[in-house]
Amino acid sequence: MAKFIDGELFKNMMIEGAAAVDARKEEINDLNVFPVPDGDTGINMSLTLNAAAKELNKLSTPTLGKALDVAASAVLRGARGNSGVITSLLFRGFAKGMKDLSQADGGNLANGLTEGVAAAYKAVLKPAEGTILTVSRISAEAAVKAAKADRDCEKVLEAAIEAAKVALEDTVNQNPVLQKAGVVDAGGFGYIVLLEGMYNALTGKEGLRSVFMPKLGSKPKLESPTAMADFSQFDTGEITFSYCTEFIAERSKDPKRSPDKLREFLNGIGDSVVVVEDDEIIKVHVHTDTPDKALGEGLKYGPLLTVKIENMRAQHEELLREAMAENLGERHIAAPENRYGFVAVAAGDGVSSVFEDLGVDSMVKGGQTMNPSTEDILNAIDATPAEVVFVLPNNKNIIMASEQAAPLSDKQVVVLPTKTIPQGLSAMLAFDPDVELAVNEANMTKAIQNVRTGQITYAARDSEFDGRNIKEGDFMAMAEGKLVHTSKKFDSVVKKLAGEIADKKSTFITVIYGEGADEEQAQGVAEVLQKEAKNAEINIIFGGQPVYSYIISVE
Repeated sequence: MAKFIDGELFKNMMIEGAAAVDARKEEINDLNVFPVPDGDTGINMSLTLNAAAKELNKLSTPTLGKALDVAASAVLRGARGNSGVITSLLFRGFAKGMKDLSQADGGNLANGLTEGVAAAYKAVLKPAEGTILTVSRISAEAAVKAAKADRDCEKVLEAAIEAAKVALEDTVNQNPVLQKAGVVDAGGFGYIVLLEGMYNALTGKEGLRSVFMPKLGSKPKLESPTAMADFSQFDTGEITFSYCTEFIAERSKDPKRSPDKLREFLNGIGDSVVVVEDDEIIKVHVHTDTPDKALGEGLKYGPLLTVKIENMRAQHEELLREAMAENLGERHIAAPENRYGFVAVAAGDGVSSVFEDLGVDSMVKGGQTMNPSTEDILNAIDATPAEVVFVLPNNKNIIMASEQAAPLSDKQVVVLPTKTIPQGLSAMLAFDPDVELAVNEANMTKAIQNVRTGQITYAARDSEFDGRNIKEGDFMAMAEGKLVHTSKKFDSVVKKLAGEIADKKSTFITVIYGEGADEEQAQGVAEVLQKEAKNAEINIIFGGQPVYSYIISVE
C-alpha cells in the first residue's frame, strides 16, 4: 500500500495522469454532443495537463512543495478552453492545500482535492450540475470520508475514483443537453481518466492506461423533427450575480412565515438558492446583487444569528491574479503608445488580415479545434502598446481563458464576449477612438448583438440529435450556434441557412470562405443569400479559416 506521497511520486503521478488523458483524448472528445470537428474537451485537457508534465520532467527528485508549485503554475499557464481552465483551477487549489508538506498522507490528499474543488467553484461562479465540477466535488467528498477511516493514500484515491464514476453516470440526468443526447459529461470523464492515471503511478502500475468506460444514458427522447439543437446551453462561465449571501435566522413560531415563501422571494432576486430549516433556525444561501433585500426578508422570520456576504466577482479576479502571478517567467510588456489597443483570436490568414486592417494590434492564432492558452492571450495583451486593451475571443470556448488573462495584466483589459468571427468584426467596426471607454464598450457590445452568424461545416462523426440522423461527412448549416439543417447536398444546406439568417430587412452581408471552398462557389452562396435579402449589400472575403468552409455575417 502507498501510504504517503512525496515530491518524486507526485511528479510521476501527474506525468502518468497527463499521459492517460492524452491517450484517451479522442474518446473524451467523442462525448461532446455537437458533431462539428472540435478541439474541445479531450484535446484541451490533454494540452493543459501536458504543460505540467513537460515542466515536471525537468525536475530531479523534487520536494513535494516544489513539484506542486511547478505543476500548478504550468497548468494555469497552459490552460486551454473552459475544460482546461477548470482543470487548472482544480490543481491550483490542490497544490494550495498541500504546499507546506514534505509528504502527504490520505488525509492531506483528501484535503487537497477539497481545496481544488473550492477553487474551481469560486472561479466559475455559476456552477452547473452535471459537469466536471459535480464529479470532482462528489469525488472529494468521498475522499474525505475514506480518510476518516484510513489515511492510506491508495485507499483514499481509490475511494475518490469510485465515487467519481458513480457521479459521472448521473451527469446524464442532471444536464438537460446531455440527457437529450444520452451521454455523460466529457470533462467529468476526462477527470476520472486523469485520476486513474495518477492511481496507477501511485500503485506502481505506470503505463497501464485507464480502462474505465462510462455508461451512456438511455436513448434520447426525440422531439419534433424540425426542432433546432441549441448548443449555447453549455456555457457555464457567465457571471450573473455579484454577492454570495449566507445567513442563519432564528425561526419564528408564526405559521404564516413559511420557509417556502422565503425561498420564493430569494429566487426572485437571485439564484443558487438554498434554504434549509429545522425547528429552531432557517439557514439561507443565495447569489444576488441585492444582499440587503435578502437580509431584510430574512429578518421577517426572526433575528439574524450569523451573516456572511462575499463579493464573488472580486474573489474571482483575485483568485485568477494569485493563480498566475507566480512563475510566469520573464514578461515583455509593451509601453503604451495609444489609449486603445486590440487583441483578437482567429484562424486563417485572410481573417487575420481583415482584423488587422480594422486596427487589431495583436493576433492570437486559434478558434475551433485550436483554443489558445491563457498565457498565449496574456502575452498578446502584454505585446499591445496601449493603456486599454480590448480582447475579442471570437469563440465561446475562449472567453473564459480570456477573462482569466485579463486581471493578470498591468494594462486595463476589457474582454468583449464575442463568440464568432462576425461578432468580432462588427465590434471592431463599432469602435470610435474619439469617445470614452464606457461608450466604446457599450457600442461594441451592442454591435455584437446586432449581427447574425451563419456557418457551414461538416460532421466529424455520426450523431443523432433532436430527430436528426447526422452522418459523418454530411454538410451542416448552423445559425447562431443552432443546427438548422444537414444534408449530403451542399446546395441544400446553403438554401436552408440563407432562409434562417437573411431576410428583406438585412442590409449588409459578408461571406467569408475558408478551406475547402473557392471564390466561384462563394459567389454562388452569395447569390442564394441575395434572393433572401434583395436590398442587402454583399461582400465576399477569402478567410482561409479551417473547419468552417463558410462563415456568414448578416446585419
